[in-house]
Amino acid sequence: MPEPLPRALARTRSLLLDETSLERAVASGRQKGGTPRWRRVEIRYVDLKAGRRLQVTAYDATQAHTSNHAPGAEATEAVDALLDEPFGNWHVQTTTATLQLRVTKRLEAMVHTAVRGGVEADGSDRAHDRRKPRLLPEDDEVLAALGLADEHGRVKPSRHAKYRQVEEFLRDLAPVLDDAFATGRVHRPTPDRPLRVVDLGCGNAYLTFAAHRYLTSVRGLPVHTTGVDVKAQSREHSAALAASLGLTTEMTFLQGDIGTAELEHPPDVVLALHACDTATDDALARAVTWEAPVVLAAPCCHHDVAAQLRRTPTPAPYALLTRSGILRERFADTLTDALRAAVLRILGYRVDVIDFVDSRHTPRNTLLRAVRTGSPGPDSVRHELDELTAAWSVHPRLAELLRDRLA
Repeated sequence: MPEPLPRALARTRSLLLDETSLERAVASGRQKGGTPRWRRVEIRYVDLKAGRRLQVTAYDATQAHTSNHAPGAEATEAVDALLDEPFGNWHVQTTTATLQLRVTKRLEAMVHTAVRGGVEADGSDRAHDRRKPRLLPEDDEVLAALGLADEHGRVKPSRHAKYRQVEEFLRDLAPVLDDAFATGRVHRPTPDRPLRVVDLGCGNAYLTFAAHRYLTSVRGLPVHTTGVDVKAQSREHSAALAASLGLTTEMTFLQGDIGTAELEHPPDVVLALHACDTATDDALARAVTWEAPVVLAAPCCHHDVAAQLRRTPTPAPYALLTRSGILRERFADTLTDALRAAVLRILGYRVDVIDFVDSRHTPRNTLLRAVRTGSPGPDSVRHELDELTAAWSVHPRLAELLRDRLA
């Protein structure tokens, strides 16, 4: 039953300001007769060197804007400002419950609250030793099959970092996919037309299987996932694992180069997770060629641009950035991903560059998260790309692969 919108927003407000239980909140859509300043906003608490902060990431048509607010008056002011925006939907996930608020055409609120992990909706804990809620539970059979969990459904001590990578990756996949469904950029999957996911350079396929399991078993979506890797051993291992889990009709594994692998159907979601050096560029170029609506890429090493920086003089006054080898390598990482993001924006993608997991779990923790808008980026992005590549005398691989489209 609908309820007054101010009352529902007041309940939402209390959840957003609870730094001990809020996991993530997303605001999106618009109310009848109003347009919010931001297309989507994501909210969560993060622990920084300065202490705990409410982190707000607001997305406009082309980029993300992140701000951090100290608990108390500062966080309250930020939350109140967001609640004043005419968003049409709020999705709030806490350690005990998930709240979904939808604003009707009559400007009333339809609210659904689901209890999580044996905890009552009023917040009283009914489980004596409740586990922290996970998008993919520790006792899921896929984690055991991947060697992350033991026969008792517990993550092995030596595999906690990998499990954390899996969890955080799924948390970054979920909101961008929800937004793609809501805006119609990705069709609502059906058994006859499933969501098509391809993982380019899948390797041991940890995240391939995890993503498929989350989308099918947790989200209940019809999905067909394809993994591509150049190594025959990877294909054979992953295909055997899919067979042991009864997933041969839902998952396909191919041996081949990222740049030439052929798919039966264009994908809706392209993943490229820790593909080495320019293999990430090959994957991004294939995604653009397929006009894939959603792309998530976690780059690995960045040798190509680093080698170019070593061969050319550093422009003034930036010699301090490249004088030390370790600084030059780190700068090459940043420069490479900035150039990749610029190319994607020029070709009609909205791109977020985020940390998808804490650096103590993996040093390769940058995630390029791109959604196809179909509208070319502003001319200013092209000018910035041209000026940056000319100043540093570098030739990004992705720009060369997509030269015809950029022209």
